[in-house]
Amino acid sequence: MRKLGTIIVVIITVSTAVAQDVTLIGEGTREVEKAYRIAGSPQIIDTTIPMATVDYPLLQLQFDTESEVSRIDPVSIRTVDKLAKLYHTYIKLGVGTELMPLGEIYFDATRSRKFLYGAHLKHLSSFGNIPERAPAQFDRTRFGLYGTLNQKKYTLGGNIHYNNQGLHYYGISDTLGLDKDSTAQRYSDFGMDIKYASHKKDSSHFNYSVGMAYNNYSSKKPLEADLEDWRTKENYFALETSGEYLLGKEVFAADFNIRYNGYKYGVVGITGADALDTAIVRNNTVVNLKPTITTTLQDNRFKAKVGLDLVVDGATDKVRAHLYPIAELKYSMFNDIFIPYVGLRGGLTQTTFKGLTNENEFLLPTVYMENEHKAIDFYGGFKGTMSKRISFNIGANFANVKNMGMFVNDTINSLGNKFNVIYDTANVATIEGSISYQLQEKFKFDAIGRFHSYSLVNNSYAWNRPNLEVILRGSYNLFDKFLFNLDVNMEQGRRALVSGPGENITLENGQYAKKLDFIADANFSVEYRYNPRISAFLQLNNIASQRYMRWYEAPVQSFQVLGGVTFRL
Repeated sequence: MRKLGTIIVVIITVSTAVAQDVTLIGEGTREVEKAYRIAGSPQIIDTTIPMATVDYPLLQLQFDTESEVSRIDPVSIRTVDKLAKLYHTYIKLGVGTELMPLGEIYFDATRSRKFLYGAHLKHLSSFGNIPERAPAQFDRTRFGLYGTLNQKKYTLGGNIHYNNQGLHYYGISDTLGLDKDSTAQRYSDFGMDIKYASHKKDSSHFNYSVGMAYNNYSSKKPLEADLEDWRTKENYFALETSGEYLLGKEVFAADFNIRYNGYKYGVVGITGADALDTAIVRNNTVVNLKPTITTTLQDNRFKAKVGLDLVVDGATDKVRAHLYPIAELKYSMFNDIFIPYVGLRGGLTQTTFKGLTNENEFLLPTVYMENEHKAIDFYGGFKGTMSKRISFNIGANFANVKNMGMFVNDTINSLGNKFNVIYDTANVATIEGSISYQLQEKFKFDAIGRFHSYSLVNNSYAWNRPNLEVILRGSYNLFDKFLFNLDVNMEQGRRALVSGPGENITLENGQYAKKLDFIADANFSVEYRYNPRISAFLQLNNIASQRYMRWYEAPVQSFQVLGGVTFRL
């Protein structure tokens, strides 16, 4: 029955769907929803579909790095309850071989902000002789006073000195039987100077200095009273001024100097003890004005200096004026580790009898003097530091020098045991290098080397001048108890002008030249400090015992020993 009912329902449903027009009428209830107002505002809805952002991350590469921080040594500061005591007086007494007495006395002020003053007295003599030479005794006595007043805005200081030097012209064979008096010479030197200098700290002020100096220099008096004027007398006077003004990064400076030197030997128109004696009167006045400008750039790494040196030379009968250039450039690289420099300069050097005898004391009392005129001098090089303990300098210069003085043995006015001065024009090239090492106050060492090349107009060689110079100096402080010092001087390439042929003598351009031996002079000293007030010293001179000729026919003394004690009071 259920199956039959189901079939009847399906038939009725299909029949109804297939019919085209069907009308159904019925009754019922239909509910309609209530209308309401939308509260939101109308908006535009963008139908654009946003594109997805694609992110490509970068590959990260990692490298292994190492860093090292340099260790900075801390500053060592020694704190003391009070400063080390200073002593007013220092005395040094000693004696050496060849009966060589030594005495030195110093008196100085202790610590003071305003006043510095002191005095010293030195004496050294020798009663020894040199084999196969005339008497060779000598003595040197020096006395000096100084004083300085230091104020905030100025400094005022002065010096007084007196030197007395006795010697003998021993550069001759002892077979001639010459006595001491006939070969004796004595130089007397007295002088004084005073200087005032302002040092205002404000850069808007003009700082200046004014100084004056006087010096009297004379040779030994003749034994005969009526020939007293027949000796060398020299009076020197100088007025030296300078000033500078800082404007921005430029320093404007100027020097103005007047130097007078009056040389006199004998009396004009009167004959001396020897028919060859000729009176000489020579007034030598030099005036110079030197303005300069110095500037610094790039945090003071670059420095330049330019200027002129105008010199009026009144040494001859005809007054001459010279103009010398002044130019210098420096540049500091790598925090002063390397400093190249180059420059151009010139100048005139006033020749005096005192200056000549300080270089060669065996000089004739009658010499002709010419001022040295360095027309141009070009120099350059570099200096710097390799560490906080090592510094160096390498440089070269090329100069044209007129009236370059050279010492030669005199065989006209003497027996060859005295020296005269001759002058020539020369081109001089010099290469120099130096290095220094210092480990606080414990160890110090310096080495200096110079090579000179001379090209002269009228002479074959620069007589008695070396081509190669080497200087070595060192000091060592052991526990502040033992102090060691060593200095070595070496020279090579010296030649002397001689009168005729002989051993190791060559003839060049009509001049006989003798090659002098190599010089190697080494001196060593040691001081033992018993306490801060008493010490003992021992000095060994000319360790190699080389009796070399510092000047031709004038050999030096051989090995010497000098010892003594020192006191502080």
